[in-house]
Amino acid sequence: MRYDPAMLSFDVCNAARLRRDPRYDGRFFTAVKTTGIYCRPVCPAKQPLTRNVAYYPSAAAAEVAGFRPCLRCRPETAPFCPAWNGTRSTVARAVRLINDGALDEGSVVDLAMRLGISSRHLARLFERHVGATPRQLAKTLRVQRAKRLLDAGDDSMTDIAFRAGFGSLRRFNAAFAELYGRSPSSLRAVRARRA
Repeated sequence: MRYDPAMLSFDVCNAARLRRDPRYDGRFFTAVKTTGIYCRPVCPAKQPLTRNVAYYPSAAAAEVAGFRPCLRCRPETAPFCPAWNGTRSTVARAVRLINDGALDEGSVVDLAMRLGISSRHLARLFERHVGATPRQLAKTLRVQRAKRLLDAGDDSMTDIAFRAGFGSLRRFNAAFAELYGRSPSSLRAVRARRA
């Protein structure tokens, strides 16, 4: 019997497995030594003897130990794993990367490669989950960063533009004109009048 100290106790895992308790689905995985297969605690297959099982905190840990996934309960689709979240997890990761500046200097193709998908598929996912393209999202995030910098201090427009992720002052000015209908300096002037 194997127990990983980074997870639930062996007894808790064993009791949950024997009850096929759905509350533990995705929190641990049961590996069966005699078959070389690992399962979810809710697997409908015949229960193995307790002496023949080992528990792992993740599907990856079970695979590293040499076990293969059960074809019946499909442990790669257990709750809390990226596959269970489906395409939302891919989009969420893409949004994080864009927010961190992935499209400030890189391309959508580069971003898609980092995510392990094609740029066309990334565009479809963004259309479905975000309602905008990755480039449009990146532009919105850049303008929001720039607006915060503009409101927060007295840095030069060039400094704000580059710190916000714009490649040039011209693009910075064009983005503000498109979104706000005025230049960044006129927005700063309005702020100064209010103060």
